[in-house]
Amino acid sequence: MAEIIVEVQHLKKTYTDDAGKFDVLKDISFSIEKGEMVALLGISGAGKTTLLQILGGLDSFDAGSVKLCGMLIGGMSEKQLAVFRNKYIGFVYQFHHLLPDFTALENVIIPGLIMGKSRNECEKRAKELLGIFGLMQRTTHFPTELSGGERQRVALARALFNEPAILLADEPTGNLDRGNGEKLLELIEKANRELQQTFIIATHNSQLTSGLQRIITIEDGSIIDEKGQMFTTTF
Repeated sequence: MAEIIVEVQHLKKTYTDDAGKFDVLKDISFSIEKGEMVALLGISGAGKTTLLQILGGLDSFDAGSVKLCGMLIGGMSEKQLAVFRNKYIGFVYQFHHLLPDFTALENVIIPGLIMGKSRNECEKRAKELLGIFGLMQRTTHFPTELSGGERQRVALARALFNEPAILLADEPTGNLDRGNGEKLLELIEKANRELQQTFIIATHNSQLTSGLQRIITIEDGSIIDEKGQMFTTTF
């Protein structure tokens, strides 16, 4: 039986401002198996980024439960969440957030150095990842010397460096043209196959997700459609 790595039950999130209360997430429930590649599809404001932030331990929620890697994160302190994120979660965003004064290789090894690994060990791991993403000829290049697609590939390699249990990607193709966006998604699929990496990708682009094995469509804070087998509405 496949391992359930993400289990969300009856999740609710409400924001309050001068205009009153706004329900961002409304009774969301789903599960994800280890090694799955899942898209959260929806327009801007649908709630997908908030859901991704909660799954990454970066935002709180008002009701329900979130279990990641067998651990409930709702009761964790900020310090515990930080430790959990560092150990189990990787992030890729719409903007690459590479350090401009570091080469591609140096950007990728940063997570390993922070974890206390040797530079030689880090460089070996970084080159393996950069090789998977077709960047072995670009290891000594700085971000300004890379194309937009190459920068996102470096960011993806960096996010995978510490072998996170779950990689969360928020609009990873949002700053790319269609060709580079499709290429990045192909490389994400390659990492999913070759590394058995679990991916959860939030996007508004239905064209880029059409070939994925699982698509959870979110509208106005609710799951309205799903393609794939692990979707559940009640527990």
